[in-house]
Amino acid sequence: MTMAHRYAVPVVLAAVTIDVIGFGIIMPVLPTLITQLGHVDLSAATRIAGWLLAVFAIAQFFAGPVLGNLGDRFGRRPVLIASMAAFAIDYALTAAAPTLAWLFVGRIIAGIAGATFGPAGAVIADVTPPEKRAAAFGYMSAAFGIGFIIGPALGGVLATIGPRAPFVAAAILAAGNAVAMLILLPETLAEENRRPFRLRDAHIVGAFRPLFAAGAAGPLLLAWFFWQLGGIVYPAVWSFWATLRFGWDAKAIGWSLAWVGFVTIVVQLGVTGRVVARLGERRTAIVAAVSASACLFAYAFTTHGWQVYAFFLIGALGQMGYPALNGLLTRMVDATRQGALQGGIGSMGSVAQIFGPLIAAQSLAWGAARGFDGAAFLVAGGLIALAALIIVAFVPKVSTVDDASNLPAGAP
Repeated sequence: MTMAHRYAVPVVLAAVTIDVIGFGIIMPVLPTLITQLGHVDLSAATRIAGWLLAVFAIAQFFAGPVLGNLGDRFGRRPVLIASMAAFAIDYALTAAAPTLAWLFVGRIIAGIAGATFGPAGAVIADVTPPEKRAAAFGYMSAAFGIGFIIGPALGGVLATIGPRAPFVAAAILAAGNAVAMLILLPETLAEENRRPFRLRDAHIVGAFRPLFAAGAAGPLLLAWFFWQLGGIVYPAVWSFWATLRFGWDAKAIGWSLAWVGFVTIVVQLGVTGRVVARLGERRTAIVAAVSASACLFAYAFTTHGWQVYAFFLIGALGQMGYPALNGLLTRMVDATRQGALQGGIGSMGSVAQIFGPLIAAQSLAWGAARGFDGAAFLVAGGLIALAALIIVAFVPKVSTVDDASNLPAGAP
């Protein structure tokens, strides 16, 4: 790693934090803005917000592999800077939106720009030794958690000025982020590791094509998808479930989410790297999946609000899953295709973001109508438990880079 590359990971982590702050800062005022622009009640605004999320996820699904492949051709730096600039435009557009249609245009732009997690992950893969990547990806998850705590809190304060003020602040943050990367972010992809941009590779199947030669890739990707599908239960139904189960108000729900963010940061910064070093990525992923699934099953039957806080001390270990699985996958492709891989992973997450909320919401509604409002957590826990079984049964025991010889024939 060169001296310039030493600054790459901190700059990317700061960018991810600011990016998530910009997203979280608008959450407290989005319902108000939708009701004002659409002249609808809160119930209708909720449905419109759901479609806004779907539009965002669909745009990100198509954009992820394109940005990843562009990063493999032109380097990570220009793609990240351009994406941050697009975010600034999106927030400025939303701040000035006169109609709901403008909000949808803004969400499309944000979905395209929101695929920056792929290039950001590729930067980490570029400059981090394979055996240390899981811990580095854990830092990126911690940066996400920090931003998600700060963003909504700051948005709530700015909302006292007006419903558009948080969008203005988010636009300023994104623009400043782009300028900071322009000055501080080095290019991490060496010229000899770049490859031509081919449109036939710039989609989710093309992004994962290099992995299909390795027998472990298919099951690992399937496990990843089920895990993401189950994990979306938190943003999809948490506030509704907490209101039904415990009668919590917005303040109580906010405190519970702050606890989730805080414990997540502690796990990513203080636990993930140590556990991966001791157990390896595969066994860490299994431990994480079992912990996450057990927590979700417990939530389905919890009876007191304090138990939510206690159970998440176990559930937070599930946060080790993303860095562990990502670390495994990055070692299945060579240096020329890390961007495509991360872009494909982002698009797979977008598919989960489209269908996951529908599954969670319908499960909650179905169960609540029958007197059991924990059904969504049973379904989510089952999906993540299925992911754990797939890893145990079908993913080879490769715990360190030194074990790469254990991969199936055809793996890089």
